[in-house]
Amino acid sequence: MKAFLHQLFDYNFYCNKKLIERCAAMKEVPEKSAELFNHILNAHHTWNKRIVGKPTDFPLSHIHSIENWEDIHYENQRSSFEIITNTEDFSKRIDYESSEGRTFANELKDILFHIVNHSTHHRGQILADFRVKGIEPESLDYIFYKR
Repeated sequence: MKAFLHQLFDYNFYCNKKLIERCAAMKEVPEKSAELFNHILNAHHTWNKRIVGKPTDFPLSHIHSIENWEDIHYENQRSSFEIITNTEDFSKRIDYESSEGRTFANELKDILFHIVNHSTHHRGQILADFRVKGIEPESLDYIFYKR
């Protein structure tokens, strides 16, 4: 389980890093794409904090300067790897409060998978936004990453 989760988070890191590099090279990042990428960063941060039972450093809606994306992304990755490395029971239930203030509990493995899947979903939206804006997106499919 640990090895597979490390692979998924490596893939997630790779894809987000590619998008950060691409956006940093643009004169102007499409607004919707920037909002979505900030959401990816903030949600990953929020889930890491929920897992370890600590308050978040910023809200889900926070807009970061593009110059800070790489540092936030790196810290998200480091925190997730630390969680995975130090976990012995991935079926452990994590109690947390949603952004709407409702209380839930899910197994750690499901939350970790959700982080990666959620990021993939929003990266797809970013790539679609790029196309609409006439920007040819790079393929970020998992199988291409594994080749």
